[in-house]
Amino acid sequence: MSEATVTSKGQITLPKELRDELNLTTGSKVAFIRAGEGLYRLFPRTGSVRDLIGILHDPDRPTMTIEEMNEAIADGWAASGVQGMEQRERE
Repeated sequence: MSEATVTSKGQITLPKELRDELNLTTGSKVAFIRAGEGLYRLFPRTGSVRDLIGILHDPDRPTMTIEEMNEAIADGWAASGVQGMEQRERE
């Protein structure tokens, strides 16, 4: 496991073994992608956009059909409308 220390300026130096493995050189860019609460993945930005295909896929997240999405949106709108009416009644 590699470690790095955050400086007072919020900077870190990536360990050499990590830079070598990711083919990072001076001026290379990296992307930090959120992978969960308090968990991030680091990706070198040296490749093409195609290299990132599938990195945000969450196999534990259930898929929805278009009809289910439309129903969820309609339910949300209906609920917000009811809340708005209740607020107006209190005023």
